[in-house]
Amino acid sequence: MGLIFILSPADCAGARARLIRNLDAGFDLAKRVRSSGAPLGDVFSFMSGLYFRGKLAYARAFARPPQGADGVLVITAGDGLRPIDDLVTVTDLERYATVPIAVEEARYRKPLQRDAGRLAERLDANCKVVLLGSIATRKYTDVLSAAFAKRLRFPREFVGLGDMSRGALLLRCVREARELAYDEIGATAPTRRA
Repeated sequence: MGLIFILSPADCAGARARLIRNLDAGFDLAKRVRSSGAPLGDVFSFMSGLYFRGKLAYARAFARPPQGADGVLVITAGDGLRPIDDLVTVTDLERYATVPIAVEEARYRKPLQRDAGRLAERLDANCKVVLLGSIATRKYTDVLSAAFAKRLRFPREFVGLGDMSRGALLLRCVREARELAYDEIGATAPTRRA
């Protein structure tokens, strides 16, 4: 059975995002972002810290994409779903910083709907799509549930954990080669933050 991961985005308007976009920043990743671009997964890991690093490592370890599909995709603010190895530049990050991650925001929602719909059409009914991100708000689940229906899942152990705890859990699972259990979105009503 195929398994694809969709990762929630990093904050492109936060302090670490401003640091990587700073024209005077001398570290390698910032230089690459300013020139030819750097892989989206690496850039978002830098900007987000432990949580995104955990999501990225976990997804890379356990993705089982069907032939011709990317196993790990990232939600972006304005470009829909992008593979983790796609190159992003300062221009991309600046644009992402201006688009609210909100289901009511068409600049965010429409590209995500487009890409999720295209992906859903290519996947067979047995391929599961796991959201590594919050299910407590509608900002990801509304669009993704509409596209993937019962194929959309989330890690059961995320319920009740904050972002840092989720990141640590995912990194621990990678070290232990232990895959989490996944529930259908909507099948498990979160009692606290999820």
